[in-house]
Amino acid sequence: MQIHGFNKTTLLDYPGHLAATIFLGGCNFRCPFCHNSGLVLDPGSEPVIPEDEVLSYLKKRRGILEGVCITGGEPSLESGLADFLRKIKELGYKIKLDTNGYRPETIEALLAEHLLDHIAMDIKSSPEGYPLASGIKDIDIGRIDRSIFLIMNSGIDYEFRTTVVKELHSAGDMESIGHWLKGCQAYYLQNYKDSESVISPGFHSCTREELENFRNILLKNMEKVELRGVD
Repeated sequence: MQIHGFNKTTLLDYPGHLAATIFLGGCNFRCPFCHNSGLVLDPGSEPVIPEDEVLSYLKKRRGILEGVCITGGEPSLESGLADFLRKIKELGYKIKLDTNGYRPETIEALLAEHLLDHIAMDIKSSPEGYPLASGIKDIDIGRIDRSIFLIMNSGIDYEFRTTVVKELHSAGDMESIGHWLKGCQAYYLQNYKDSESVISPGFHSCTREELENFRNILLKNMEKVELRGVD
């Protein structure tokens, strides 16, 4: 396992649980607004934390920590992911997976083994806007469709979320997303924040008014839509 980051305690990454967060490297997307450019573009240059060190810490924190969030990069690319999750499960932890949903076969296999308790999937944009937002011109939107179906019918807790970028997302995108994910359990709009680690700096965040407008559009087809990262 190529573990490139380990946040030992968080109240934010796994809703409702005191958790640890593990960062894996590599990604099959090139979202221009991604703030983990090091993990995405050049994971080999990032420090590596031994798997045994992480598991040893988790073993010691049993009874204090409740869950583990696996994020990236894109964790589903890691060939040893299932084996690693089994080891975490053996320690008694709940597991949340963050994913872009482009490897539905991996999601399906992990669900079949009951290795996941929560999934958070990024919805980069409307189907029409995916090539630009994901940085992949010839993207196979069918793979995203398959992951959405699997997650919505998984029987576990899940959320879909979109990082909203002023230059990349419109009211029309939100209309399309609302119809696409109609009836989903929970949807979050995360306001973009610029930083030095963004793959393509220079994008802008939205105002609260703009985000509230997007939220109201989505609420036509979803019961729960909330905002994150709004002042």
